[in-house]
Amino acid sequence: MVQVNDHPAITDEAEAVTHFRLHLDSVIVHLLSRLNDSYYASFPFLTGYQPVLEAQQYDRRIADCELTQAHLPLRALRQSLSDDAVWVLVAAGLIEEDFRFGAVFASLQEPLLSRRPCIGLLNWLLPDVDVWAACRDMIDASLLVVDNMQEARAEWVARVPAAVWDAARGHPVSQPAAGLSWQRAETFPDLDTLVLPANLRQQVLHLPDLIEMGQVQTLVLRGMTGSGRRTIAGAVAKAMRRDVLVCELDDLPDESRRLIGPLATLIGAMPVLRCNPAPGDALAMPTLAGYSGPVAIAPGRVGGLRGSRMTHALTLTLPPPDRAARQQFWQQTEAAIDSAEINQISQRFLLTGGLIHRAAQLGQSYAALDNRDALSVHDVQMALRAINRQSLETLATPLEGAGGWADLVVSAIIRQELRVLEARCLQRESLREQAGRAFTSNLNRGVRALFSGPSGTGKTLAARVLASELQMDLYRVDLASVVNKYIGETERNLNEVFSRAEELDVVLLLDEGDSLMSQRTDVRSSNDRYANLETNYLLQRLENYEGIVIITTNAAQRIDQAFMRRLDVVIDFSLPETAERRLLWALHLPGDHAISTAFMDDVVNRCNLSGGQIRNAALYATLLALDGGQMVADDHLKLALQREYRKAGAAYPYHDARQSQSQLHRLRNVGGEPDGRMPHG
Repeated sequence: MVQVNDHPAITDEAEAVTHFRLHLDSVIVHLLSRLNDSYYASFPFLTGYQPVLEAQQYDRRIADCELTQAHLPLRALRQSLSDDAVWVLVAAGLIEEDFRFGAVFASLQEPLLSRRPCIGLLNWLLPDVDVWAACRDMIDASLLVVDNMQEARAEWVARVPAAVWDAARGHPVSQPAAGLSWQRAETFPDLDTLVLPANLRQQVLHLPDLIEMGQVQTLVLRGMTGSGRRTIAGAVAKAMRRDVLVCELDDLPDESRRLIGPLATLIGAMPVLRCNPAPGDALAMPTLAGYSGPVAIAPGRVGGLRGSRMTHALTLTLPPPDRAARQQFWQQTEAAIDSAEINQISQRFLLTGGLIHRAAQLGQSYAALDNRDALSVHDVQMALRAINRQSLETLATPLEGAGGWADLVVSAIIRQELRVLEARCLQRESLREQAGRAFTSNLNRGVRALFSGPSGTGKTLAARVLASELQMDLYRVDLASVVNKYIGETERNLNEVFSRAEELDVVLLLDEGDSLMSQRTDVRSSNDRYANLETNYLLQRLENYEGIVIITTNAAQRIDQAFMRRLDVVIDFSLPETAERRLLWALHLPGDHAISTAFMDDVVNRCNLSGGQIRNAALYATLLALDGGQMVADDHLKLALQREYRKAGAAYPYHDARQSQSQLHRLRNVGGEPDGRMPHG
């Protein structure tokens, strides 16, 4: 088996093609030497290969070709399997180069109906080769495929997969199979140019030596999407003069999975296995038959890995880039950005390197729409909004921002806590850098807040205002809808939501938080055990979360105290007081309404409604007035208040209220029920 330190230089295409052609011609010589004259008469094209037959000393010419330090696919195959394997592969693939050999093979192996050679024919063609042993090894390594294994072994028809043949002849394709991608070493940066923290940078620089000495066989790079896992793996491969074969393991077809090993050997590439194991799962890594070199694995931040290759695995976790690193990433993009803008963009958008490059490319399009060359903060924000919608809308619902703090009617205490939360979000990265040594290991840049209180008290509106003030996108997830009856699916759903939101740096709003954050119970059944597992996972994920998450609940008393201890800010939203209700009515009623001052004062003092109820009542009263062609007056508001109390199942405080029958009649044509009754909310 070839050792990593024996691995030659990156492929020279011309030398690889010459080396392959010499093997091919040598096999053709073997075939022609075993055919009698009748075959030349039956298959005239064979005479065209007379120059090949007359050429001499193929073995010496092959040996001379192998003096090069460049990667030669067939030499790599010989070192990985055997010399016999090379000859059998070339003989089996002869029809791939000249389809006319198919007719010769069909004639030689009658009555077997196949234009591809069977193992028995290969054994006749290559008498000095242990054909069966070579075929067995290559079938195990997926270099050869047999589709008729139900037949006698000698009649097995050998087929070389197209991707394998392309790689063997020195012409691999960029997408050799579904889920596989070949990337040349020169497309990756040098190791010493990678943007990494100082300590991680030193570790990465030592990786090629550790791999070549055999101390590391598998490199595991954990991190967010876009954190540079593939780039680091490619730079390490480049330092070892290898290309990269990127393999998307999630939902990878079996045929593609079997091709990873042989393609990596033939191309001279290091496989980079990208995967996203679910929380609590241990994903089995492929064995990569036919390949003996190093492997890089790029999973997410959670989930386990198992398999024989994990025995000598080294794991590195890539942290989110800090402000200085983000600035370097922006400078590396091709976008034109002023230095002042780079500083502001780097501070404001906490993105991974991969996402920065995507945002820069798309941001240039938004700048071009305004006939500008230089990228602005607004361009980046618009680009990220488009990227966010593509990545998150299947998992969460986008919510628009809602003005500023002046548009939020809450008590002075709640307002003060919201401003504290805003400051915590704005300074979440700097706070970690400036905090004392005791916070070094347990303080990340995440912010976790709980908004509790009755419905309609402004929890969601406060989240929208906060996102607007932070100039960040807001996405809402109903936790109750994430819960799945199938074991492990709830954790998988949560992980996907948290990971995407974390990577895209959006504000995440978790509605109905008590549905998963309630107090853990004694285990009396399997349902209790799995419910506790889900709660434990959410607890752990919130603690490690690197973004901004706001959790809302109407039942804070049900939330487990373990969650409460891990929250950075807890704000209790209460029903508005008299002064706040007056302001809420003023904000929601039309400015030119005709409601009497006395009645308005009475409503403010006697109707203890939430902000949401006041909003609904004001909107309904306005609808009544519009339908009657009037300004909003006392009667309209009375009807609207009656409706809100009826919806809440509460007693209406105005027992002498009179209903306007004419307005009710007209409303039947606007929003009434089919039977003419007023709609209930």
